Amino acid sequence: MKIEKVVIIGTGGFGREVLDVLEAINQVQTQYEILGFITEPGYQKPGELINEKPVLGYFDWLEQNKDQVKAMCGVGAPATRLRLIRQAENIGVQFFSAVHPRAILTRWVRMGLGSIITAGCILTNNISIGDHVHLNLDCTVGHDAVIEDFVTVSPGVHVSGNVRLEQGSFIGTGANLIEGKTVGQWSVVGAGSVVVKDIPANTTAVGNPAKIIKNHPPDWHLA
Repeated sequence: MKIEKVVIIGTGGFGREVLDVLEAINQVQTQYEILGFITEPGYQKPGELINEKPVLGYFDWLEQNKDQVKAMCGVGAPATRLRLIRQAENIGVQFFSAVHPRAILTRWVRMGLGSIITAGCILTNNISIGDHVHLNLDCTVGHDAVIEDFVTVSPGVHVSGNVRLEQGSFIGTGANLIEGKTVGQWSVVGAGSVVVKDIPANTTAVGNPAKIIKNHPPDWHLA
């Protein structure tokens, strides 16, 4: 098996969790040479260590080395992830996906580029996962669910069958979504919420049952 040279974009908490997933995969069978992290000015400086891996540099490093490495974005906020990935795509960076060895997926799960599934997640059948999706610890996803690009699903979320999470939606820790509901693009579902009705695009909803507490302008994720 070819060993891929890879980097992680983002040096925050989820970036370190991406590192954990890649190291767990390597413990089963070495697949990745994990070179380190890419960040932006104003955060860690090149040469600093994060969990024993170096900060390699900024996007200029990535542009210079784009033909030798693949990347994954370890930034949890969907809008920031979108911006960083578009920036990387514009300079020709290629992305890869990863699944923790302690996640359970049937062979009927389809998964796009740049997505990551962490430990304890369980995904059943005929599920579609888009590009650059984050499924954090101990999530469950039921049959025929659709999770679109740039969605973040936080730890302990239960996504029932036939649920659709539209582009860029953020599902907070411990939320529950009953069967067949839709969360609109770039919406936020608060931690612990129970979604029993469709959530429109560009809104924030919280509570049991989840109710809209804020409406956002259509381009708010680009701010």
